[in-house]
Amino acid sequence: MRIVFVRHGEPDYVNDCLTEEGGRQAAAAAERLAKEGISKIYASPCGRAQQTAAYTARRLALPVTTLDYMHEISWGGPGIPHDGHPWTLGDVMLAQGFDFQGENWRQHPFFDGNIAVEYCDRIAASFDALLAEHGYRHEGLKFFCESGTEETFAVFSHGGSGACVLAHLLNLPFPYVASVLPYDFTSVIILNFPVNAGAYVFPRVELFNDCAHIRRRAGGPVLQQESEPV
Repeated sequence: MRIVFVRHGEPDYVNDCLTEEGGRQAAAAAERLAKEGISKIYASPCGRAQQTAAYTARRLALPVTTLDYMHEISWGGPGIPHDGHPWTLGDVMLAQGFDFQGENWRQHPFFDGNIAVEYCDRIAASFDALLAEHGYRHEGLKFFCESGTEETFAVFSHGGSGACVLAHLLNLPFPYVASVLPYDFTSVIILNFPVNAGAYVFPRVELFNDCAHIRRRAGGPVLQQESEPV
């Protein structure tokens, strides 16, 4: 099974829709994704993700199934600096030498009481249920392939909810993923779950932050992170 994660196009956050440039990005992404053999499309309920997914859905003549839990996350909490923004907090923790391998990031003052953690946990549990529907049971750090499938499905979402899923599936700390694994508008990320019925398997990162379908300005892209909660 292959999961193709796609971030929405450049947004108008106020109106929760795509800008003109975002529409061009989504159209380019649809042409790029037409080569991936996608058989099912899922999307966040947010307008910017639904609009991005619609381009690919029309290109492939597929319906879009809404995953309510994949909407963008919120963040913040009493006394947490930087408004509790996970990307900024992840950067600060790294700069301060926080040991993400040996320490529990959830107990750090930046995230103990940060509502972003609740969103991460809820998204992780719901995505595990989706995996189970496709024949993969998440058990702690392992994935048991009950039946397995060669299908490829796409998930159109956001910088925050997408980072929550990636951190969960790859067993990495969420603020670490937010900080060191950013991805741009309409970027393509692919995880490949081997098909081996009756055995434990582990996701392979097949592709990360592929934005070749977008024309870049001289000097390279500037990664844009979500800055407004839904």
